[in-house]
Amino acid sequence: MKQLISRLPHIGTTIFSRMSSLAAQHGAVNLGQGFPDFACDPKLIDQVTIAMREGYNQYPTGMGALELRQAIVDKIQRIYGHRYDVNAEVTVTPGATEALTTAILCSVHPGDEVIVIEPAYDSYLPAIELAGGVPVLVQMQLDAHGGFSVPWARVEAAVTPRTRMIIINTPHNPTGSVLRAADMAALGDIVRDTDILILSDEVYEHMVYDGQRHESMCRYPELAERSFVVSSFGKTYHVTGWKVGYVAAPAMMTLEFRKIHQYNVFSVNTPMQHGIASYMEDPAPYTGLPAFYQRKRDLFRKGLEGSRFELLPADGTYFQCVRYDRISAQSEAQFAEWLTSEIKVAAIPVSAFYRDGKDSGIVRFCFAKKDETLALALERLARV
Repeated sequence: MKQLISRLPHIGTTIFSRMSSLAAQHGAVNLGQGFPDFACDPKLIDQVTIAMREGYNQYPTGMGALELRQAIVDKIQRIYGHRYDVNAEVTVTPGATEALTTAILCSVHPGDEVIVIEPAYDSYLPAIELAGGVPVLVQMQLDAHGGFSVPWARVEAAVTPRTRMIIINTPHNPTGSVLRAADMAALGDIVRDTDILILSDEVYEHMVYDGQRHESMCRYPELAERSFVVSSFGKTYHVTGWKVGYVAAPAMMTLEFRKIHQYNVFSVNTPMQHGIASYMEDPAPYTGLPAFYQRKRDLFRKGLEGSRFELLPADGTYFQCVRYDRISAQSEAQFAEWLTSEIKVAAIPVSAFYRDGKDSGIVRFCFAKKDETLALALERLARV
């Protein structure tokens, strides 16, 4: 049999799978992969159970159950002031990664350039490659306090006549940084009077701290009219394994999105859609999320005070990045493996989020864990 030629010859097992496997092997506290180790609200499970018992067990429409799309439209308008058309501009997806990949596949053609801001979530580049696009990488800059920010002058300089899309991620994985109003103004200046699309990864939209607001593309009509906005119920409701997300975009863009979506997955788990729609009638679970995770962030940061780890700013997401140069001169990958095998706490090397493996002596912890899990991890990290 002729050998299969890989479409992604440089891609192997993800860093998240490798570190989780290593954590299991060594009995380490897994602060690597970004998922909660606590249960979701039992009311959400009850709503899904009710949906199953009421017969919502067959194929839904490919665009998603009307009840859930309506709940999404209402939430976006209530929070961000933008009204999407429930039938033509919102699509339910099996998680955010499918939404991100489909948005790229439906709009990027061979030779098109896509600006990606690094460090970047690991699904962006493979999707661009599959579309035949050319990733153009712009690295975030670090300020004197260790905070990551987007160098908009460099982004603007990276734009060419072939630029088709700019990928934005706020709150940002892995750095925990968030975009602010000035960033949105800078982005608007760059794309104005162009045909450049925006793919906005906003899966951590409800995890912004210290009284700041999430600057969604939906808040800015000039940006919303050219943006695919992606979010995740898995992140918002602590059910990452359910793999339910959505994308909101103008009708013309949504039409092209659905052409790919329908032949890729067609539809999303029916009872979960109806259960989430019913659960969304109460906004408290997501309006209370900033305070919920800020407490965990502060608990984790306090536990590392006085340690040899240097805490970097964490304004959003459920990730905390730290420098470890006062502890070790190892590469990030080596240090993360040592931390997992010897200290029994798993982390993710930030170098895994750069195409060239840029090593800055920074690893990422996830604090979306039970308090007792964090306490055990902090006890072990205190010994480093």
